[in-house]
Amino acid sequence: MLQQVLRIGSQARPALTVIVRRNLGASSVVMAKTKAAAGPTDPVQKLFVDKIRDYSNKKKSAGGKLVDSDPQTEKEMATEIGKLNKMFGGGDMTQFPTFEFKDIDFGAEEKK
Repeated sequence: MLQQVLRIGSQARPALTVIVRRNLGASSVVMAKTKAAAGPTDPVQKLFVDKIRDYSNKKKSAGGKLVDSDPQTEKEMATEIGKLNKMFGGGDMTQFPTFEFKDIDFGAEEKK
């Protein structure tokens, strides 16, 4: 097959090169999707994915609390959140803060 490709004239080589590149590109995408659908083949990767799924199930069953926490851990978290409330003025420490930015009027002159 390679010998036949080498015999092709110089005019057809660029077109053949484009075709081969496209076919290889499409084939690699199809093979990647096939391998992803089959699941991880690496044992370490499989173990990692299993642990993530296990944690996800535990998180759902915990109902919004810490996963695999004991009363001591819950107490320590409540203490730390209390410290943060005292330091930073309260608010819900489990939510990401919302920021409000005001537009500055650059056209107005400052009064002296």
